[in-house]
Amino acid sequence: MSEMEKPAKADIGLIGLAVMGQNLVLNMNDKGFTVAVFNRTTSKIDEFMTGPAKGTNIIGCHDLQTFMDSLKVPRRVMLMVKAGPVVDALIEQLVPYLDKGDIIIDGGNSLFNDSDRRTYELHQQGILFIGSGVSGGEEGARHGPSLMPGGNHAAWHSVKPIFQSIAAHVDHEPCCDWVGNDGAGHYVKMVHNGIEYGDMQLICEAYQMMREGLGMRGDEIQKVFAEWNEGVLDSYLIEITRDILAVRDEEDGELLIDHILDTAGQKGTGKWTGMNALDLGIPLTLIGEAVFARCLSARKDERVRASKVLPQLAATFEGDKTEMVNAIRDALYASKIISYAQGYMLMREAAETYGWELNYGGIALMWRGGCIIRSQFLSKIRDAFDLNPELENLLLDDFFIEAITKALPGWRKAVGTAVALGVPVPTFSSALSFYDGYRSERLPANLLQAQRDYFGAHTYERTDKPRGEFFHTNWTGRGGDVAASTYDV
Repeated sequence: MSEMEKPAKADIGLIGLAVMGQNLVLNMNDKGFTVAVFNRTTSKIDEFMTGPAKGTNIIGCHDLQTFMDSLKVPRRVMLMVKAGPVVDALIEQLVPYLDKGDIIIDGGNSLFNDSDRRTYELHQQGILFIGSGVSGGEEGARHGPSLMPGGNHAAWHSVKPIFQSIAAHVDHEPCCDWVGNDGAGHYVKMVHNGIEYGDMQLICEAYQMMREGLGMRGDEIQKVFAEWNEGVLDSYLIEITRDILAVRDEEDGELLIDHILDTAGQKGTGKWTGMNALDLGIPLTLIGEAVFARCLSARKDERVRASKVLPQLAATFEGDKTEMVNAIRDALYASKIISYAQGYMLMREAAETYGWELNYGGIALMWRGGCIIRSQFLSKIRDAFDLNPELENLLLDDFFIEAITKALPGWRKAVGTAVALGVPVPTFSSALSFYDGYRSERLPANLLQAQRDYFGAHTYERTDKPRGEFFHTNWTGRGGDVAASTYDV
């Protein structure tokens, strides 16, 4: 074969031809990039090349040597494989083929600590690493995902043209920009997924409140979600909920949603968000409740047995149904604000703890298009941080103060009614409790500290003394004056 007949070198290589990997490759091809692909199961390569990739410039490779030889220098290799040990094993296989300055990109749902480690370990070998969150599911990967890259910043200029070309665009701006060093990209994706858990559970509680609390039919609830999607709640998740509630079973013509078993699965990213919040001492209450709600749903058989023996409330809703639907809308909107406020609290604490410089308005922009939590709402978060980059909490921004104030009466009414009717609303109620705690100048932690000092001599601070001075009381007259050490969580 002459030099003229040789296939062009690939701009980037991708390993892992599951749904997300295939669609990202096709997206890159559409944007004019030549992509080489490899998969451990080689039959998948052949199926892809003779199927979706037929007639494209995509290069199918049956072994790693051929794959690596097909890449332009510096080599850019993107991994779309299962997070965890599989990524490490694949990196170990790739390293012998790489030269200094080559780039490995992990686009899976990896734990941010793993991306911290991989950035460091590969840097020691002269290889650059990017750990990037990829959100949007199959459709986003194919037509424009939200991309959240972090890792070794020296790699960004080589990857940026590809990533920003294939990403979703809102107002001509790509939903992709550099997030921060080491594991920052995967950290922001982790928080994104936690917020996704929260958003989904909030929507489910609104649905349950209308279905069980108000006795509304499925078609009635579907119309409510359709209306909500035209207002402040306009978002991808409200949109798909509207669509889901309109689908009927092919066999009996009944709503398909009523035939789906009420046990939810999860892949762990929401749990990671909650665990990290506990590590950093951030009250991420709503996302925590969303994770626990999935855990409770999974105990289906036990719940069925409990329903037979535990007393059921006989109360039925007797008020104005339209007024209550509006209250549920307000509860959903206000709780959503709380969820994002908590998520941003967590990212701010993480940035300080891990030494990252996060662009909070930029993160909102990355989430405005392509990703699962994309919504009109995110533009208001971006505006808040554009107005005040040092904003301490979203709840202190004028727009969100006004929004919460307006929604608060309906929010309280919805939660109170749910309690009276026996409808579980863990995220609605935890969000409201957080709000009431956050706005309280004084909380009962003074009693808690007295209790800790009573049984464990853990000391306390006084309101009439400078912060940082600790005191101990011999509460019973039988204890001594020795105090235990104190610490912050």
